[in-house]
Amino acid sequence: MIKIGNNYKLEVVKAVDFGFYLDARELGEVLLPVKHAPDQLSVGDSLDVFLYLDSEDRPIATTQKPKAMVGEFAYLKVKDSTQVGAFLDWGLDKDVLVPFAEQHRPMQTGHSYLVYLYLDDIDGRITASSKIDKFLDDERPHDFKPQQAVDLIIANSTDLGYKAIINHSHWGVLYKNEVHQRLSFGQTKKGFIKYVRPDRRIDLTLQGGQETRDKYSKIILNYLNKQGGFAAVHDKTDPAMISDLFGMSKKAFKKTIGGLYKNKLITIEDDGIRLLEK
Repeated sequence: MIKIGNNYKLEVVKAVDFGFYLDARELGEVLLPVKHAPDQLSVGDSLDVFLYLDSEDRPIATTQKPKAMVGEFAYLKVKDSTQVGAFLDWGLDKDVLVPFAEQHRPMQTGHSYLVYLYLDDIDGRITASSKIDKFLDDERPHDFKPQQAVDLIIANSTDLGYKAIINHSHWGVLYKNEVHQRLSFGQTKKGFIKYVRPDRRIDLTLQGGQETRDKYSKIILNYLNKQGGFAAVHDKTDPAMISDLFGMSKKAFKKTIGGLYKNKLITIEDDGIRLLEK
């Protein structure tokens, strides 16, 4: 079913002076204004568009890419504050409104906020809310598994570490003693499910998967090359020093150099690690 606030691949069914009409099935024929149409577009072609409502509440299409769709969270900047609320820049010509009732705290022009996009029940318009907790339910069923790759949005910091939104649907926690890089509010990151607790709450990690292993291997090899092939770090080195040098935990470091040794790229000596000549 075609819905406002999402991307779809739609077919051009009519060309007019001011744009092209697309077949949006349940929504009927939807206008793509000529300024957003690619060159040489013609009837019968299909293209990816985003659907929203124009100023007269009519469905309209655009090839502009919004920073988030309905049902997603995004970190957006306030462009203007008016008598009806704050308007945020979300990547389209038409800004998205956060009504005063949906502001966790009063929004200021030029500041950025983490918001959730939804369809207003009254007029069907795409609307934003910074009251993000009401859109995240820890009791909602999920099927996340350990080591599963996920998309994260850093949403808060606590004594334990960082709260992050997982795949726009659930809360998870990154423990600060396992984070070896600077994280900022609203930042998007690739992460992994570390552990699903018996109460279904989720622990997260930024380390995991082949992509991370390859990244860590490259970091250590690059460091060795810059140091002339030898680094005075080993499995007895202080964890804080390893974190400062390589941006990884000591456990990840030991695992990485073990893999490099196994692949005959380095030797592990009493006082450090050495790059093997090819």
